[in-house]
Amino acid sequence: MFKRSYFKLCIPAVMAVMMTACASSPSTTSTSSTAPQDKSVTLLFNVQSPSIDPHTDINYTAVRAGVNETLIKVNKDLKLEAWLAEKWDSKDGRHWTFSIRPGVKFHSGKAVDAAAVKASLERALKLNPSVKNALHIRDIHAEGQTLSITTDKPFPEFVSELVHPNTAIMDTTATGDFPSGTGPFQVASFRAGSELNLERNEHYWNGEVKLKHAKFMFNEDANARQLAFQAKTADIVYRPPIESLELLKADSTVKVDSLPSLRTHQLIYNMNNHDLKKTAVRKAFDHLINRDEIASGIMSGQGTPAQGPFLPDFPFSPKYITKKFDLNAAREGFKKAGYTVQNGKVTNPDGSSLHLTLLTYQSRAELPLISQLIQANAKELGITIDIRQVDNIDEYLAAHQDWDLATYSNITAPRGDASYFLNAAYMPEGALNYGRVHIPELERMITQLNTTVNEEQRNKLALKAVTLIDQENLQSFLVHPNNVVAYRNYVHNWVTSQSEYYLLTQDLDVN
Repeated sequence: MFKRSYFKLCIPAVMAVMMTACASSPSTTSTSSTAPQDKSVTLLFNVQSPSIDPHTDINYTAVRAGVNETLIKVNKDLKLEAWLAEKWDSKDGRHWTFSIRPGVKFHSGKAVDAAAVKASLERALKLNPSVKNALHIRDIHAEGQTLSITTDKPFPEFVSELVHPNTAIMDTTATGDFPSGTGPFQVASFRAGSELNLERNEHYWNGEVKLKHAKFMFNEDANARQLAFQAKTADIVYRPPIESLELLKADSTVKVDSLPSLRTHQLIYNMNNHDLKKTAVRKAFDHLINRDEIASGIMSGQGTPAQGPFLPDFPFSPKYITKKFDLNAAREGFKKAGYTVQNGKVTNPDGSSLHLTLLTYQSRAELPLISQLIQANAKELGITIDIRQVDNIDEYLAAHQDWDLATYSNITAPRGDASYFLNAAYMPEGALNYGRVHIPELERMITQLNTTVNEEQRNKLALKAVTLIDQENLQSFLVHPNNVVAYRNYVHNWVTSQSEYYLLTQDLDVN
């Protein structure tokens, strides 16, 4: 079901892009030669999407492309804003009332009322276990534009969970081939893993949509994305190769955004591995990670070394002791964990060497390079690491246990709160608990956090949980990458967001 792929030469992808460039007219040419109402834009994204179902697509394409919208959204300051729900209220953190915005219609023409929202949420709960585990909904009641939801326990952060793109609202009664949403764009065509073609929603509830057409293209090869951008077959390129940034910045026709993201690259340890389930081994392994080299070398300065899962200015980030790359400290750590160290090499008590499998993936071009750096450092201690590249890291980690380590990247605080990542990565049913972490003390802390209303108390509980994560070295957090986007100077109103949820918007424009 899930294909494995190893490191591949990018020549076929590059050739394909070059052929496309020769066969296609740049979008700017077609834009400048047509009427303003026919304006279009092409965005080239770095992760392939096999689906645009908003409830099951882990790449959130339907929301990112402006097809579907959620009840609540998060703004540039990571504060909650009304979207399809114009207001909400709860007196106890368990019983919630939402006023659904009147006058909104799906692309199908059907009015958006509380019953339609209820049907959409119920579909998401049925199809996506992660949504079900995150929302804790016991029952939903709809009457007119009023939606009432009861959670199975007090859950003060329930509203923030409704920001998640997998809770996007769609018309469950629509019979077309594509999801019927409420966003500024509706789907014209979709080729899985290749491209999504969009048309303006002429009846968008929130006002004028600047673009007539938009194209959302996918290519996981960073060099191929760069070639497409240079050939002007794309107007916006998401995460161009880092090594190309100086060239892009020198081009007067190009604008480059680079800002700290809410994302953290990490090394996941599989707790089912006999060696890695030991805290001392994970701590020793952490000394093999050269975070400064990752940030300054591999990332070309477009990131900062990570000491934990969250950016340091969050109130739930502890004052860490700086983690240092130190091969001798790694050797001492393995020795304290009961391993033999002779001539600088680490072996099991029976004399056998450590042999581990590390998974990585191509859509974030730096992750295979980080994997190779870790591999080289481990080799200095006689530890063999086999690197295996997979096509869909989330599907593979969820379905397989034939791995020991994995490089991974995710947004850890998309709503400015710690609870999302803590629940997803460390609770038994968490959608991101790929390492099979099971620490009862940590789970008790997170459970208490989930039922605490006061923000100051929540931050204190989250701080305790993150401190425990650090003490146990449950993952090795590597770097906080910048979010980098390059776009042509005729593109207007593009916003590079920290949340990465909203890309094609009604205000996006070209001239």
